[in-house]
This record gives sequence, C-alpha cells and structure tokens, in this order.
Amino acid sequence: MVTGIKRATALLAAALLLAYSRPMHAQLEAGIAVGSMAPPVSINDLEGKSVALGSLIGSKPVLLEFWATWCSICKALLPQLEAVHNTFGDRVTLVGVNVTVNDSKTRVRRYLEEHHPPFQVLYDDKGAGVRAFDVPATSFIVVLDRSGRVAYTGSGESQDLVAAVRKAMGRP
Repeated sequence: MVTGIKRATALLAAALLLAYSRPMHAQLEAGIAVGSMAPPVSINDLEGKSVALGSLIGSKPVLLEFWATWCSICKALLPQLEAVHNTFGDRVTLVGVNVTVNDSKTRVRRYLEEHHPPFQVLYDDKGAGVRAFDVPATSFIVVLDRSGRVAYTGSGESQDLVAAVRKAMGRP
C-alpha cells in the first residue's frame, strides 16, 4: 500500500514537471474532456473521511481546483476563487483538491489558516482524484454543471472562473 502511494506520488510529480515544461496551450489540451461526465470518485478530507464527489453534484455547479500549497499559480487564482464565491455564494460548490505532492496535512492546515481559500478542502493522498480527472498540473480547474457534466477545464492564472461558472449555470 505505501509503495503504491509513493509510486502514485512520484508519477504525479513527474507529470507536473512534464506539464510545466510544455507550452501553456499544450497543458489545456490535457485533462478530462469538456462534455464528459464527472467520474465517480471518492477523495478523503483532511480528517481522513471519504467524500464522494457524486454527493456534491446535482443541485448546483461544482468548481474543483487541483492545487498545492507550494503552487504560486494556485495562490494567484485565490482572488478569482473569491470572485466566484462573492458572485454566486451558495449557488456553486467550491472544492479544492490538494494533490498532496510535497504537502503534509499539517502544511495544508497552516496554508488554510494563512490564506483562507473559499473552498472545501479534500486531501487526495491516494491520487484518486488526480487519476480520475486526468489532472495535468496544479492550478487545474474543472467546472461541472448541475448534472455532473464537465462544462470547463483550464490551468494557469489567466482564467475567467466567474465566466466558467456562469456558463455551467446556463447563463451567458
């Protein structure tokens, strides 16, 4: 089990390095396809409790960010996430999936206390979310509509997340 987790972590780290060495347009071609249904996956929270992402789908759009405490782009996206929260409030569910590469639960908790991101935090210590959503790099955003269909994906700090959520809500 530990060997599998170490291997998954090493593979994710290699994938992140590869993704960051490619041009940005190549990164956007990776990841789960827009129009596909969100895969059924469960990811632990910081207390180790399993959270089925399917339980968050159905009544409102869901925005997922795959992030890490050391990711400067993720930190740069915080104002965008705040804008989504301030614009839509409880009409959208925000979830930050920590990819756990070089991030302990203690480090994640410290980051949360310092930066106060507006999302529910999941700790993907088994790599289930990263694999299910084919995550190419940290700062990868997936927006799901009410039915669980992928309405938007993107990575990097130049994303219009308010527009992405508005699209998932079926609004221009």
